[in-house]
Amino acid sequence: MSKQIKVALIGNPNTGKTSVFNSLTGLNQKVGNYPGITVDKKEGVCKLSRGVKAHILDLPGTYSLNASSIDENVVIELLLNKNDKDFPDLAVVVSDVENLKRNLLLFTQIKDLKIPCILVINMSDVMARKGITLNIPKLEEKLCTKIALVSTRKNTGIDDLKKLIENYRVLPKNQCLDATTIDTDYFQRLEKAFPNQDLYKLWVVITQDVNFRNIARNELDITKFQTKTASELKRLQQKEAIKRYQFINEVLKETQIIDSSKAKDLRSRLDRILTHKVWGYLIFFTVLLVIFQAIYDWATVPMDLIDSTFANLAEWIKNTYPNGGKITDLVAEGIVAGIGGVVIFIPQIAFLFLFISILEESGYMSRVVFLMDRIMRRFGISGKSIVPLISGTACAIPAVMATRNIENWKERLITILVTPFMTCSARLPVYLIIIALVIPSGDFFGVSYQALTLMLLYIIGFVMAIFSAYVLDKVLKIQRKTFFVVEMPSYKLPLIKNVIITVIEKTKTFVFEAGKIILAISVILWVMASYGPGKKFNNAKEIVTNENASISASELEDKIAAYRLEHSYIGIVGKTIEPVIKPLGYDWKIGIGLVASFAAREVFVGTLATIYSVGSASENENINTIKTKMSNERYSDGSKVFTFASGISLLLFYAFAMQCMSTLAIVKRETKSWKWPLIQLLGMTTIAYFFALLAFQLLK
Repeated sequence: MSKQIKVALIGNPNTGKTSVFNSLTGLNQKVGNYPGITVDKKEGVCKLSRGVKAHILDLPGTYSLNASSIDENVVIELLLNKNDKDFPDLAVVVSDVENLKRNLLLFTQIKDLKIPCILVINMSDVMARKGITLNIPKLEEKLCTKIALVSTRKNTGIDDLKKLIENYRVLPKNQCLDATTIDTDYFQRLEKAFPNQDLYKLWVVITQDVNFRNIARNELDITKFQTKTASELKRLQQKEAIKRYQFINEVLKETQIIDSSKAKDLRSRLDRILTHKVWGYLIFFTVLLVIFQAIYDWATVPMDLIDSTFANLAEWIKNTYPNGGKITDLVAEGIVAGIGGVVIFIPQIAFLFLFISILEESGYMSRVVFLMDRIMRRFGISGKSIVPLISGTACAIPAVMATRNIENWKERLITILVTPFMTCSARLPVYLIIIALVIPSGDFFGVSYQALTLMLLYIIGFVMAIFSAYVLDKVLKIQRKTFFVVEMPSYKLPLIKNVIITVIEKTKTFVFEAGKIILAISVILWVMASYGPGKKFNNAKEIVTNENASISASELEDKIAAYRLEHSYIGIVGKTIEPVIKPLGYDWKIGIGLVASFAAREVFVGTLATIYSVGSASENENINTIKTKMSNERYSDGSKVFTFASGISLLLFYAFAMQCMSTLAIVKRETKSWKWPLIQLLGMTTIAYFFALLAFQLLK
């Protein structure tokens, strides 16, 4: 028992699998990708007794071993390939007590692969309210397994589950039923062709979609065993499903009692309101208003604290190490200023993820998906496109990956191309700082102008996404052949533990992933801003002093620093692109921010913080916050750089521009071509430039 137990956590979507995973692992978890494919790989560590640990792999949700998407195929590939490093010692199949019949289909299939299995029946706390009674010992006997009755809400049954995991070696490996009876002759011939292989495993390998990259097929050469057509195999799969449900029905007749008179009809009453063709949209609009108002109101104090802390830290570094020279300047003006430009937005990003997590945990997000499908269908997007679009409000990368569930390639392509229009959390730092600079304080019926502006930007992104989808639908001649199916989970109060873990993990990922990019770019920018070619940079002090002999010493230092920055390497870059961006209301410093933010949108704020720190030499300037530095920025004629016109122009540019190399890389990976990401980059940049130009010229 000294080795780590490898556990695969498997289940249908909406069975509470994530809640069980969180209860087992807490914050001892990480998210990555499976090698070679853009599918989330979530894993964690669970401590058991006597120093034994379980490595928990949370597999993508699947309804059966008959894969219809890449996500589902990941589950099947792992369970079929004993040579995979993650092949489980034990499968923990999570089911929902209200949908036990449907969930048991997957359980019986995995059990028939002769992998040790534990059945987790989740949400046991609602059994009495729903009038459900289970005979657990008899159910264990019929299914040849051990069952953990769990409530992640009440935190019951988790310790029992841990004990079962630890003692997995005693679990029976018996099959639930003999699936070969669906076609005895076929399976006899299969057994004769592969005498040393498990029949059901062979059957699962044979019936997998040929478009999937099957590891198991490298292990088992079944290409010579082609005795049935694809349609005949599909019919056999249907016969298998019928046989399994017959078995499940017989088992549940003996082990489950449902008193329908005790079941409450709150869900249907709520659905009638929340998915109403009028009230549903008004409620959703109100929810959005509350979220954006809260993002501003609740985050103000911690943001101000973080802002002043980083400003004071930069000042302290300069005052404490006055003789540090370039190293001190690098730390204070490059690293501290750059990181401060991102850390300041942690409170607002955390609140955004908090609300998204609550909406998902409560079951309301599925109703939003259903509600918005009524609009989407008119614009040529599949109903399944709603999930990636809504996911895009957090990050475009997992949102683009979520399009894997759209079977029709052209519909999937359109969704991939328009999803980056949705306002992601990376745009939030740019929006928040610009809105704070150019949108006046005040409120409209209790909702601040700034919160309204933020919500309007989200709406603009959504409108542009569906309009672009409509145009692409006409241009690419998309034929809509798929149907929209969405599962409505039961309403439930969000689990505080799940919400907290989600907020911490998502915020940590955002900060550290963005932080690595921003730290690297901040250092590069500082170097490019601190050095330059030619006499103008090297002789900046003499040139400025000769031209400004009568001004004060502090003003002279500021002018020298500004002149040196303008003739540095980064200044040359900014000046080169300035003619292109000047009609949008931007100066060369903003241009540097635009160029730098192609690495990641949120880099824009950190870039300006670094540039303004390097470009100012006054002692008093060091204590200024990022917002104050940007607000005080002036052109040579004394006019402000960040005005209402230039601010709105910038907001619209970032609302529509791609500005994210990571998203481009994922689009290339998903479409297997550079053609589509380049079309996407060019198209979105053109749209962004046009609207930014129009806004500035009309408002200036």
